[in-house]
Amino acid sequence: MALINRYDFVLLFDVKDGNPNGDPDAGNLPRVDAETGRGLVTDVSLKRKVRNFVGLVKSEQPPFEIYVKEKAVLNNQHKRAYVGIGKAELLEGDDKKRKGGDAVDEARQWMCRNFFDVRAFGAVMSTGINCGQVRGPIQLTFARSIDPVVALEHSITRMAVATEAEAEKQSGDNRTMGRKFTVPYGLYAAHGFVSSFLAKQTGFDENDLELLWQALAQMFEHDRSAARGEMSTRGLYVFKHDSELGNAPAHNLFDLIQVKKNSEEPARDFADYTVSVREAAIPAGVTLQRKVG
Repeated sequence: MALINRYDFVLLFDVKDGNPNGDPDAGNLPRVDAETGRGLVTDVSLKRKVRNFVGLVKSEQPPFEIYVKEKAVLNNQHKRAYVGIGKAELLEGDDKKRKGGDAVDEARQWMCRNFFDVRAFGAVMSTGINCGQVRGPIQLTFARSIDPVVALEHSITRMAVATEAEAEKQSGDNRTMGRKFTVPYGLYAAHGFVSSFLAKQTGFDENDLELLWQALAQMFEHDRSAARGEMSTRGLYVFKHDSELGNAPAHNLFDLIQVKKNSEEPARDFADYTVSVREAAIPAGVTLQRKVG
């Protein structure tokens, strides 16, 4: 069933003794706003976790394949689209990027039908073999921590070496040293938006939307690693508009979700915060759905 409503949502998640999103430009330190000290997690990182969850629960089968994934060769997926629409002959010759013509629209529609992340988040598929571009109905912001976070650096010891040459350098002591970066605790908030108009263009429907809510609620449960410590979804508050254009500005709705720290002491657990919702101030034509929290 096609989407006929606009949605805006708030996602709350936390991390304990882990690195929620390392910055490769800073030696993989946790991302931090340099001016405020508040932690950051990119929208790309959050989408990656959604993709991984959907790929896991749907076994990478159409219509829930994942386009952007580890070791994917994107042009090979584009080839599949032209084979799928019966236009493989358009790929012959050297100038593949310009080929396709009217079939580009068909190839784009094939990609939307088969790949969840294409119809959800969109994709630029005009590199190499041309399947056009898709603007996705789901948009996510960077997540930002409620309070400043402290990035800690830990020295760690590995009781082994990788090669015999390393062992010789260690003079019989195979210990090697490393570094690990963590945030003791951080509660993060991200905002998201769902456009029914763009959903109609990509074929993103009600079933896809329910899968998105499930992914946002459970994605950290299946993304455990020593580097990320404990990460959990603590709140998923969805504002459903009665209309496609919407009945209230998104920023006004987001302000209704208020997160307060309970004391001046450094937070080390979700219980150190109180999350409240000003439900009485929800405008007419908007319904709050508490998926988590």
